[in-house]
Formats: sequence, C-alpha cells, structure tokens
Amino acid sequence: MRLVLFGDGESPHLLKWARALAPEVELWAASSRGFLPGFDGLVPESRRLSLGTTPQFKGGNFGLLKHLPALTGWLERVKADWIHAHYLTSHGTLAWLATRWLGAPGRLVGSAWGSDILVTPKRGGLMRWVTCQVLKACALTTSDSDHMAWHMRALGAGEVMTFPFGLETLPALPSPEHKQGHVFFANRGLEAVYAPQRVLAVFAAVAAEWPGTELVMANTGSMRAELERLAEQAKLKERIKFVGRLDAAAQARHYARARWYLSLPTSDSVAVSVLEAMAHGCIPILSDLPANHELVRPGENGLILPAGGMVSLADLQPLLKNRDAIAQANHDWVAAHAMFMPWVQRFLARLREIDADPTGHIRAEPTARNEPPHVTPFDIEAATARATAASQAADQAAAASDAPTAALRPKGRR
Repeated sequence: MRLVLFGDGESPHLLKWARALAPEVELWAASSRGFLPGFDGLVPESRRLSLGTTPQFKGGNFGLLKHLPALTGWLERVKADWIHAHYLTSHGTLAWLATRWLGAPGRLVGSAWGSDILVTPKRGGLMRWVTCQVLKACALTTSDSDHMAWHMRALGAGEVMTFPFGLETLPALPSPEHKQGHVFFANRGLEAVYAPQRVLAVFAAVAAEWPGTELVMANTGSMRAELERLAEQAKLKERIKFVGRLDAAAQARHYARARWYLSLPTSDSVAVSVLEAMAHGCIPILSDLPANHELVRPGENGLILPAGGMVSLADLQPLLKNRDAIAQANHDWVAAHAMFMPWVQRFLARLREIDADPTGHIRAEPTARNEPPHVTPFDIEAATARATAASQAADQAAAASDAPTAALRPKGRR
C-alpha cells in the first residue's frame, strides 16, 4: 500500500503517525510547512514534499490554496493508493480539491484533530460547506472521541473510526512514594483556547487553602507574559513555575512527580496529554467538555469543572484518600483502551478491506441524532475494588505520605 501522509510536518503529532505507519506501508509525506528532523529516518527526502507555508494558529489559512498546483502535480507523480489528510479544514480541503477537482490519483482518508470539526464549521457557511464536502469525500475518517465522531457524522461523514490518539509506549506507573501530593502540573499551550488563565485561577483557589502547593506550567504561547504577571499579582510567583516547552523525557519526569493534572480548554476532543497524565497516575482536573466525560467520572477518578467552577479542598479530599487506587485505575484504563499502535493496525486493516472490495463499500453508520450521546466509557469500579487493600494501607500511612489527609481538612471540620 502506497500512502501519502499530508499535514503539518513540523507537528510532533504528525511525526507520531509517521512512526506508526512507516513500518507498515510505503510511506510518502507532504507538509504545509517543513519537516521535523524525526522524519529523516522514516520517509526518504525523495518521497517528501514541503510547501513551506506558515499556517496561523487561529486559522484563516487560505494562503494554502495557492500551493494547490504544486501539491496536485506532486500527487500525480506519486500515484498513491491513499492520501491521508490531517486537520480537515486545511490539509483535508487541499487534498479534496486536488483529487476531486484537479484529478490527482488516490483515495482520500481524513483524520480530524478537534477544532477543525468542533470550531471551524461554526465560523460561517463557507467553512461548514467545505468541511461537509471533505468529510463526504473521505472513504474513511478517524476521530479521537465519540463526541467529535457524532459531529462528523452530523456534517456528512460516512464511516468514522473512533479511537484515542493514544500512547506509543506505556510508562511504568510511578511508585506511591514518588508522587508529590501537593504538586499540580499543566502543559497545554499558553493560548486562549486552552484557558491557561483559568488554570491559574483554579490553582490559586486551592493554594489559598493548602499551604505549600505548587503548580508547574509547561509549554509556551502568546499569553505567557500575561500569565506571569497574573501569578505575581496573586502573590503566587514562588509557587507557580513556568518551565517552557519540555522534551518528552523532562515532561515524563513532571508527570511522574505530580499528583494532579490540570487541563481546562474551552474546546477540545480527547487530548493525548490527558492520556499521558492518566498513564503516569495523575488525577485529572478537566473542563466540562463532552469528550472529557469519556475519560473521567467526576469524584471517582478525577474532577470535571463546570464553567466558572473552582476547586476546594473538600473536592480533593475523597480523591486524595483513594489516590493510589485511582492512579492504578487510570494507568490500567490507558493500557487497555488508549495505546496507539493497535488502533493504527486496525485502521490499516480497514483500508485494506476497502481496497479489496470492488464496490468500494463503506460500512453503514448510524444516522446522527439531534443531540450527541452522553457517553462515559471509563469504568473505575473494578479497578478500585482491586486496589481497596492498597488504598487502605495508604490511608493508614497517611501521616508519612506526601500530603496527609488530615492536614487538608478545612477549618472547623473533623
């Protein structure tokens, strides 16, 4: 199978797909920008096309259209079986125009990343129409959450394969002694869509009741200077550490040390960073988005905050009491449901099935209902039951643990 991977070659997420696909297919790659060095050992330069654009974070990337002739000419030479476009309202649109209107060979398959389905189609009739056309043109699409898959079907997608954009390798679960109960970690981009100012506000509410707590904020973005100003204004400069963009090893060390993980975007699907945090035994505190309900049962294996909601020590106490059981359950769920390579194998198997069917048959999908389903596939009960003994032992050792439960009780409570 000859497959073209088309997306932002400077994204580590596209590189992750390349690592999974390269051993399985004859892989070619086209990028709207350039390529990360990691592509060098996966796709020979002779099989790559770099369009050299500078896409904007907030969208409005119509400048990509002027590169359509170059992409079409390259695809005509490649003659791929499949063109796998990532982010449907940019790369998917170019691939659709190249194949549907300019006759480039290759069948289209698309992977949605989140805002291309959940945000962009709401910006106007043209963008909604384009998104619908791209989805309808794809023989198969992928989504990383049931919630986003529902929206894709509502926009006209045919067959949608839903699986998390999961982990390539499963980390070992850190020992209970290694976890620091007072440490919070956040690593989403410092941009408005990820609401980093709300992360600071939520941490500040906890810090006011819990002396010694610490927040590590990783990643970069246009809001960093403003966030540092807010931290100083709240007199939390010494307790909030801005560490910038981290490599994988440094990030893993922070996941392993932190007990709590904060991710509060205003729009999102299932985020790989949340899966990473869960795999490292962190307790997630997430914004109230449908996809997050696919990962967390509030009060059992994490918290989900409604719009404007804050966190109190009373909210954290039940989770802290069962911290070791929750860490084990979150780790086990990722191992069972959110490893990347097994899903890529199923994805490729489905492409081969479609190739082998002379009618080009696409599996029938259920018609989208008026409202997306509310799904909560995470089942923590069994894992919690298995970990009861460990939890009780940890409870008895609370005085010597990373954060004694008694010390967290609000004043006046026993």
